[in-house]
Amino acid sequence: MNEQLRPRVSGPRHTALLRLAPLSLCIALVACTVGPDFNRPDVPANAGYSKENLTATAQADIATGGAAQRLVAGMDIPGQWWTLFRSPALNALVEEALRANPDVSAAQAALRQANELVYADQASLFPSVNANASKTREKISGVQTGTPSSPILTVSSASLSVSYAPDVFGGTRRQIESSTAQAEYERFQLEATYLTLTANVVNTAIGLASVRDQVAATEEIIRLQSGQLDLLQAQRRLGAIGDTDVLTQQTALAQTRATLPPLQKQLAQTRNQLMAYLGRFPNQDRGEAFNLASLHLPEELPVSLPSAIVEQRPDVRSAQAQLHQASANIGVAVANQLPQFSITGSLGSTAASGTKLFSSGTGVWSLAGSIAQPIFDAGALEHRKRAAVAAYDESAARYRGTVVTAFQDVANALRALEADADALNQQVVAQRSAQGNLDLVQAQFKLGAVAYINLLTAQQTYQNTVLSRVKAQAARYSDTTALFQALGGGWWNRTDVDPATTGKPDRFGLPAWQEIMPAKTAAKLN
Repeated sequence: MNEQLRPRVSGPRHTALLRLAPLSLCIALVACTVGPDFNRPDVPANAGYSKENLTATAQADIATGGAAQRLVAGMDIPGQWWTLFRSPALNALVEEALRANPDVSAAQAALRQANELVYADQASLFPSVNANASKTREKISGVQTGTPSSPILTVSSASLSVSYAPDVFGGTRRQIESSTAQAEYERFQLEATYLTLTANVVNTAIGLASVRDQVAATEEIIRLQSGQLDLLQAQRRLGAIGDTDVLTQQTALAQTRATLPPLQKQLAQTRNQLMAYLGRFPNQDRGEAFNLASLHLPEELPVSLPSAIVEQRPDVRSAQAQLHQASANIGVAVANQLPQFSITGSLGSTAASGTKLFSSGTGVWSLAGSIAQPIFDAGALEHRKRAAVAAYDESAARYRGTVVTAFQDVANALRALEADADALNQQVVAQRSAQGNLDLVQAQFKLGAVAYINLLTAQQTYQNTVLSRVKAQAARYSDTTALFQALGGGWWNRTDVDPATTGKPDRFGLPAWQEIMPAKTAAKLN
């Protein structure tokens, strides 16, 4: 249905356009907002990290990586949690990665894009104003005018046109809510990128230190075995032993040396991975050195309350934003099924000469209002609404899955802290026992009290315990990193955020979507 007033020529400049403002305000004041209002789903009351009570303190031996760690319930997480390892070299690497990593730059650009799209959607709440100007020369047929000559007419015109679509049923506001939720999603995707990157850099540095210590331990074992081989060869020259013992030691030495190239390969690949996190090429390695002894385990570790996990984890907040967007899209789909209103108007001047524009008697204006109601579309709008509802159900299921995974990550990290502390204890005991046994067997072998095979077995046992102890030490550092990552990484306490990548204040000073559409009914997760 359309209702339109014909353009009229007036004398004084008309104020019809000014009358649109009260009309638009009245429509906006009585406007409603269709579709569901969003509320974040609640965490189940019985959600927790473990059926059993968690050990409050994880403690290993006094060896590297054996410091006691106390779990503190409700302890806040520093924004730069990696500084708790007290390694300036590690801090420098993380800071470089945050500046130079391409994934961070991409996530920042995605957030800026989402913010701009919010601004674009917010503009739909306001009228659009356009300026128009034209000059036309036209020859009219004499048949039309009934005269033998064909006059040439010149018409100049200038006008301002205004168009406005009142948001009667809230479809535009729901679209703004949807795009705002998308911007929120991109914001927490950026936080997730920060968290993943920092955790990866720390874990890679720990892995690098672990492999380097394994290489050093293997090289020391090779040195000891080479010395043992020299001793056996000297004894053979004296006729004290036969070739069998020498050949056996040569075999053992070759086998130990064979374990070194894989470790060196792993060391090189780990360094290449670290270079990638830092945004460098492999040939830009500056030789930053790490070893486990340069890292310190934090003495206190946070354990966030289960109810806080959904606030702290960027992946949960991203899933929540997607659920929010899906909820708003239902409102958009419902609004599209309802009448659409529009108001247009223009005010200007038309004259035979441009110099006479806006002179007395040349003014023109028009005002039109329209309502459009879909009548038949073969069910397209209804199916789009159903699709929006299905998309909400999908997002709700994904949100539940993300929350479950978040609790799983925390539970795994807490259990690993306890188990790997115990494992390091046992590995240190095993290494000390193997060292004592090796010393004893070496002394007995020099006295001829034991066969060489006993010495070889003791050497191999000691070698295995050294490497296992190094891996157990690295595991404790990795477990600490995993816990900070599982708890969200303290992004809410970070002060190193680039203002260009955070959410910006509303461009038009509009109220937040929560103020426009106060929550009424909480969304439920069954």
